[in-house]
Amino acid sequence: MTEFRCTDIRATAHRLVPEASGRIEEAAVRLAREYADHSLHDTDLLHAVEIAAAALPSTLRKELIAFRDRGNDAGALLLTGLPVGPLPPTPDVVEKEPSWTEVPVATLSQLMVMSVLGRSLSYSDEKSGRLVQDVCPKRGAAERQENSGSVLLELHTEDGFHPHPPHFLSLICLRGDEDGRAATVTAGIRDVLPLLDAETVRVLREAEFRTRFSTSFVSDPSVEVLTDPMPVLTGPCASPELRVDFHGTIALTPRAQEALDRLEAAMRRTLKGIVLRPGDLIVVDNRRAVHGRTGFEPRYDGTDRWLRRSFAVSDLRPLDEQFSWGRSHRPVDTAHLRRLAPATATL
Repeated sequence: MTEFRCTDIRATAHRLVPEASGRIEEAAVRLAREYADHSLHDTDLLHAVEIAAAALPSTLRKELIAFRDRGNDAGALLLTGLPVGPLPPTPDVVEKEPSWTEVPVATLSQLMVMSVLGRSLSYSDEKSGRLVQDVCPKRGAAERQENSGSVLLELHTEDGFHPHPPHFLSLICLRGDEDGRAATVTAGIRDVLPLLDAETVRVLREAEFRTRFSTSFVSDPSVEVLTDPMPVLTGPCASPELRVDFHGTIALTPRAQEALDRLEAAMRRTLKGIVLRPGDLIVVDNRRAVHGRTGFEPRYDGTDRWLRRSFAVSDLRPLDEQFSWGRSHRPVDTAHLRRLAPATATL
């Protein structure tokens, strides 16, 4: 697949002035001191983060609330000027990934923003269940279609194979790509719908697609695990919900493949993107937008591009019995899905 072309979204960003950024940093430092010996999954700490979110400017909170409740056509929102604080070198292996207390300002600033959108959570299968996760190139993983790679990361909704994927995800930039090649891109289904004919939309709403599980969610990476047949689009006609991965979603019929190809082409025509800089945070409406990233060349010298990722859902109560510990969703039972090849049919 070719690299993405996109419209820069920095012009529409919500920009924090230095005074506002300073207030957020002060609140983060205060929390970090008070909860330095707590896990990031600790309920008291997460509740304190929600209270500390009052340090966010009211104009920003209003914009986040509107995005939470109504979304927007692009399916994404960019904030600039968030504090990140002092940083260690970019980790190039998992063992070097820092604890939250080593990057407290960036961690807690990001969670303050996410607390306005919903309730933070993670997945036990992924990144050891960390609530805030490092997204940076890892040695030996360059070719992976995962956040540890550096090749073109195809458009996808996050964890679209999962029974309970996140409603929102955010990426905060701690250290930018010095070459300016790694652009984060998004496309919202509301932007895309006018480019699709009625028959394509109808087929995308049929259970004629299966999506491959990410290897981190599968105990044996040599076994391909696919979801049961499911639609790509569900929900309201004007603002449908979306689950797709253009690397991992497989069409089960010729008409489904044609519809999937048309959807991808339309999304590529409406892409919004940006090369993130330190203090930039992009929020993606994971139910109504895909995201991806252009390829880049890592150096593995401690100066590579470094983002941190966080997830949120609108309400934790439907998941009360789904957590293995803290806010970490228990591992997915994929035993009944272990099939080496997708079923096929002709409709």
